[in-house]
Amino acid sequence: MADTLPSEFDVIVIGTGLPESIIAAACSRSGQRVLHVDSRSYYGGNWASFSFSGLLSWLKEYQENSDIVNDSPVWQYHILENEEAIALSRKDKTIQHVEVFCYASQDLHEDVEEAGALQKNHALVTSTNSTEAADSACLPTEDESLSTVSCEMLIEQTPSSDPESALEVNGAEVTGEKENHSDDKTCVPSTSAEEMSDNVPIAEDTTEQPKKNKITYSQIIKEGRRFNIDLVSKLLYSRGLLIDLLIKSNVSRYAEFKNITRILAFRDGRVEQVPCSRADVFNSKQLSMVEKRMLMKFLTFCMEYEKFPDEYKGYEEITFCEYLKTQKLTPNLQYIVLHSIAMTSQTASSTIDGLKATKNFLHCLGRYGNTPFLFPLYGQGELPQCFCRMCAVFGGIYCLRHSVQCLVVDKESRKCKAIIDQFGQRIISKHFLVEDSYFSENTCSRVQYRQISRAVLITDRSVLKTDSDQQISVLTVPAEEPGTFAVRVIELCSSTMTCMKGTYLVHLTCTSSKTAREDLEPVVQKLFIPYTEVEIENEQVEKPRILWALYFNMRDSSDISRSCYNDLPSNVYVCSGPDCGLGNDNAVKQSRSKEHFPSILQKDLNL
Repeated sequence: MADTLPSEFDVIVIGTGLPESIIAAACSRSGQRVLHVDSRSYYGGNWASFSFSGLLSWLKEYQENSDIVNDSPVWQYHILENEEAIALSRKDKTIQHVEVFCYASQDLHEDVEEAGALQKNHALVTSTNSTEAADSACLPTEDESLSTVSCEMLIEQTPSSDPESALEVNGAEVTGEKENHSDDKTCVPSTSAEEMSDNVPIAEDTTEQPKKNKITYSQIIKEGRRFNIDLVSKLLYSRGLLIDLLIKSNVSRYAEFKNITRILAFRDGRVEQVPCSRADVFNSKQLSMVEKRMLMKFLTFCMEYEKFPDEYKGYEEITFCEYLKTQKLTPNLQYIVLHSIAMTSQTASSTIDGLKATKNFLHCLGRYGNTPFLFPLYGQGELPQCFCRMCAVFGGIYCLRHSVQCLVVDKESRKCKAIIDQFGQRIISKHFLVEDSYFSENTCSRVQYRQISRAVLITDRSVLKTDSDQQISVLTVPAEEPGTFAVRVIELCSSTMTCMKGTYLVHLTCTSSKTAREDLEPVVQKLFIPYTEVEIENEQVEKPRILWALYFNMRDSSDISRSCYNDLPSNVYVCSGPDCGLGNDNAVKQSRSKEHFPSILQKDLNL
């Protein structure tokens, strides 16, 4: 492939995460020549989504990556006397402390068609027998992108400066200002399943599924293509920066979304639904009439709190939790506002932070449904691919499994002038965007990273059973001990195209204080029980049963100052990986930051 690559570009982007993909699309659309490379075999980096077999392959790659020994660099022979090199890392050190557990029973009489099955209750990462590469998102070439987009275009190609482009909500066209559509599905045109990546599950059929209490690990393996498992768990605020960007750039035509159907709370060992909208509040049976009036009065104030500075000016130095205690709210209402509406820290969030978060939550209500959140069908990994597709449509060149050995820096000007890839080819460019994980330890020796604790569970039922088994829920479990953090739980049903019918995919996320398992297992034990043969016969079990579980820690490189990296040339820009936040605002802000990318973004990039 290296022999066919042009030798010069305007922008070279290394890494296919969400921020890099947004910037690559913007540069390509503005007419710049873009080369977008990734050493991984899949799009998205730590933003990727995998089928079940793809996730097993990713685990295998993780283990093999930890065994890499850095050989003597061959790129040294390509560096001239007036140049120096910044070596890039061959190891991905962003994932740590991976532990896998399988609780589902295995029917030894069934043949497992896909390799990579883990042994029952296996607690450590082991090498799988799968020889196929991780089957995560692979986008078509530029020509394919132009020819395979769904024929029915609900969104016309409009100037990117128009922020009020329309999305279609169940056939009813709405602009960004229309509200109170309570249906739970938000649709925009998308490519067909055959045109998407290998990890997109086949369309759901009506064949009879096994009973919930008889799901085996062999069945999960066989239905593995129905899973789309996110490495990072996030939602989209319906009026957030990413939704506005998707509409404005017309990238939304490549994606499809569903509403989060309910917000949950965990109190006194029980999970209960939280009222969000005005109708929910007045229809709620868990709130007294007095509490309903108190809550509506406070939420009305939060929507326009800037107009009433006297109401909060004296409380700016205290936490939002303490501020709520001064607002004549019952303990029940304080809990709901803090953990299920503002979703802020009990100890670290200031009064202003809490008011802003509450206003943002309320501002997003009703645009596309009864909650503020949307979730992309087929998983979070679809979003980087959407922007990569746009970049390819406008001429960007993509190379997966293509590693960059080093950046070449001119000693006199102290600017980066080229890269040297795995084949020894020198490729010249004006600007270079590099995802943080590609930098070596020498470059990052002064960087202090945070960590994110993640868990992914496959369960047999919802945490809160209702008449409908197609609920998409978000739940915050508050921290109980000093030094720990609240845990965010997102539960996805099969209609999100992320799990097989009869199961739920549950994501748990928090800021790390220990290993992922140590941080998250206490919450897992409160909400779920392991699937065991004994429990199969017990139909009175109230908690969902865990069929399979994965724990891991992920590096959080957000909010790292550029000055922390050693000797970066002025035309090399750093993109961070996923942060721990619920939304995607940090990724969008990076793509718009003239402080990070002043030379590239000095022109209008049409995003």
